[in-house]
Amino acid sequence: MTRYTLYLSYFSLHEPLVQTQVIPYLKEIARDGVKVILLTFEKDLRRRWTKERIMKEAERLSGEGIEWHWLRYHKRFAVLATSYDIVKGTILVRRLISRGEVDIIHARAHVPALIGSIARRLFVRKRPKLLFDIRGFFPEEYVDAGIWREGGVTYRTAKFVEKWLLKEADGFVVLTEKAREILFPESKATGFDRLGRPVQVIPCCVDLGRFAAVSEKVREEMRKKLNVDDKKVIAYVGSFGGWYLTEQMIDFFSVAREFYRNAFILILTQRDKERVIEKLRNRGLDGRDCLVESLPPQEIPTFLSIADVALSFIKPCYSKLSSSPTKIAEYLASGVPVVTNSGIGDIAELITEDEVGVVIESFDSSSYKKALERLEELRKKGDLSANCRKSAKLRFDLINVGGERYRALYKRLLGER
Repeated sequence: MTRYTLYLSYFSLHEPLVQTQVIPYLKEIARDGVKVILLTFEKDLRRRWTKERIMKEAERLSGEGIEWHWLRYHKRFAVLATSYDIVKGTILVRRLISRGEVDIIHARAHVPALIGSIARRLFVRKRPKLLFDIRGFFPEEYVDAGIWREGGVTYRTAKFVEKWLLKEADGFVVLTEKAREILFPESKATGFDRLGRPVQVIPCCVDLGRFAAVSEKVREEMRKKLNVDDKKVIAYVGSFGGWYLTEQMIDFFSVAREFYRNAFILILTQRDKERVIEKLRNRGLDGRDCLVESLPPQEIPTFLSIADVALSFIKPCYSKLSSSPTKIAEYLASGVPVVTNSGIGDIAELITEDEVGVVIESFDSSSYKKALERLEELRKKGDLSANCRKSAKLRFDLINVGGERYRALYKRLLGER
């Protein structure tokens, strides 16, 4: 019997997050013969898309076993825009499940979960299971970011919706063990919450094959091309500002340049490239010392392969206990040890237990220098790069960790195991 899942994402198809953290998982789910229907919300529709391009993307995804539907994403007048998207999404989802095929509504985060929950309540002939894929503590994230006021109307509304979704859903995914301990503590021993609903911890995984495909020869050629074959390369992948501690990372780069003397900074970011370059220049770091590039996801493994150290400084706060930064998985899959801070999901325990980097406890020059010294100690203990790849395979393998856990969860939801 063919099973169908309807996957709801409030992001656009071509956003890096969807390309690296949605499509690969859907392919893994489809490996068990599950037919996948995908709904995305597309930003800048007129600028980015033509009818021909939409048809081409739909054909490409169809060839991978994914039936794609889309709606326009709205952002003006934030709360009203989101409410409008929820209404439009609910209408389309109800129409899709009225075909009688959908067995699971797989909702990525709170807004899609609300859409799926309302839509299935409006269609009772066949009520699909609702899988709430919780990507973070959404209301708390907005409070920690200073966007909402804790106790304010918007925050209280979001918490009410979250509480309702936690009652409505038939199964759950969280990114970290810490999130599980907070939301579903009883599931740690059994895999089920107190109501008997399955709970699975699935961190942000990566396709290890993409990183393993970068040979030592390619790495050496890239280092020569960038003129860094005799330098220590410190890498950072991702955004700046907001949660990401820009000034602290630039401070670290400055300390690393003093520590290694031949240090070179490699930054791969999708946004604000010129602003990042200006900040580095203001701190005495120019083109001789650093490179800032905007790359498509498929090129990141090649560039990361040249790194000797990778960095991840994120604002430690309550909401970040639920976070699993994709960059950590990418660093380790590239064989690159990590310098990071505590208070972010399960990362500190992972880095310490697997000895694949250093966790700093404070943001100051002394801590940064000690971290670099500790890294050199780890290099002397054994093949640090191999240890990083081993850790990535154990913790973040798309196929044997992410895919396997999603497939097991689907079977539980469908009563097949």
